Amino acid sequence: MWNCAISTARPSSDPRACALVNRFREIRASRLADETGTLHKQADLAFALCYPSPYHVGMSSLGFQSIYRSLHALPDSTAERAFLPDDVTEARRPSDGLCTYESGRPVADFPVVAFSLASELELAGVVTCLDLAGIPVLAAERSAHARTFPLVVLGGPLTFSNPVPAGPFADVIVMGEAEELLPALVQSLREQPDRETLLGDLACRPGFYVPSLHGETPPPVAIADDHYLPAYSQIITPHTELAGMFLIEAERGCSRGCAYCVMRRSAGGGMRPVSPERLLPLVPAEAQRVGLVGAAVTDHPALPEILRALVDAGRGVGVSSLRADRLDDELVGLLARGGYRTMTTAADGASQRLRDQVDRNTRVEDLLRAARLCRDHGMALLKLYVLIGLPGETAADIDELARLALELAAVAPKLSLTVSPFVSKRNTPLDHQPFEAIASLEEKLGFLRRQLRGRVRLGGDAPKWGWVEYRLAQGSFAEGLAAAQTARAGGGFAAWKRALGG
Repeated sequence: MWNCAISTARPSSDPRACALVNRFREIRASRLADETGTLHKQADLAFALCYPSPYHVGMSSLGFQSIYRSLHALPDSTAERAFLPDDVTEARRPSDGLCTYESGRPVADFPVVAFSLASELELAGVVTCLDLAGIPVLAAERSAHARTFPLVVLGGPLTFSNPVPAGPFADVIVMGEAEELLPALVQSLREQPDRETLLGDLACRPGFYVPSLHGETPPPVAIADDHYLPAYSQIITPHTELAGMFLIEAERGCSRGCAYCVMRRSAGGGMRPVSPERLLPLVPAEAQRVGLVGAAVTDHPALPEILRALVDAGRGVGVSSLRADRLDDELVGLLARGGYRTMTTAADGASQRLRDQVDRNTRVEDLLRAARLCRDHGMALLKLYVLIGLPGETAADIDELARLALELAAVAPKLSLTVSPFVSKRNTPLDHQPFEAIASLEEKLGFLRRQLRGRVRLGGDAPKWGWVEYRLAQGSFAEGLAAAQTARAGGGFAAWKRALGG
């Protein structure tokens, strides 16, 4: 059996530190008391399942919740959750370290610490969590003291793009869809007597990336068999981005070919819908709000049937991805009956030329129809996501976007435009495309603000953070080490810029 770690926590006599420790304990206890579906199990092999963002973000992650349930379902294994504290600065002051929600046990006491990574910027959160837990951040530092420190495992959506920057921190990275890999991981943990043998065994198994052995060349992602679908919430809590909502996977993957999106690769190049007969019985009777999750939910052939069943049962509904070209009166009417007040969709390209260029099959008429449906069904807001900085973009494309936004604003009750800079991702047709200069992107945003002021609400990610994401998305071990340097320097943009040499 895999060796347990040794606690590094130390008591403190500082009254202020004690007060902060007690406050963090009270926050955990309060949130735990408000949860429905929390699991408790004693087992020989215990995972500290960590999310490198705060609780309200982590508990909105369907993948994180699904892995939590899966680990509990395996014989002789269990899992407890930990999260990046809401206030990292304060969390660094007390001596309680990073502790789990279920038992308050220090994360460093667990034999295995597993992180779910959704985005590149969460790498800094991994570093902070390990620091707070008293675990050496670098795998190379832990390997010399294998009996003292836990095995650190990483996985999650980031592995579909570029997990290499996470390599310096991870003993092993689970690539792709983890459902079939978890039993193999647990088996190896039980059977291998030491860390070196364990990593050698995992490195020979499909779907496991061992950076110390594979270097900067990860193996292919794993694709789980369809019988593992759908993923769904284990815990319902009011303290999330999607307060009190039960999430369930309506489909996995995407059959569309948008050139900038890693989801085209996430399920072997296609969409795997979950039938109503399989999905609906998994919704618990007490769930008042149900969120249907997937990269292309509105492409599901039975979506109206699923929504109608939920709405007729008196439940509120949510859908994670509305494609404008799939919206019609029936579908939007069901969403409105299910409590929808904001219709969210995406154009992505600033102009029709750019949308065609990146194979985003959305036309101006689709967006205008979405605005009319939003208005006609009594919704309060149309929220539109757009990318700027795509290859070959010109001032004329941005001007076209401004005209389109004003045209949509004249139809929709209100319009919100969420503009994000294009970040090229690995394993997509636009891999290695350069990131547009921050000053140029800010100039385009300034133009949009002037053109849309008073008519359209404008928001989105600042170009400087897009640049950081780009450097990590295209990065290697060196960029991962920069994330560690940045996390310890406060995590601000200036620290990122120094660490990345920008």
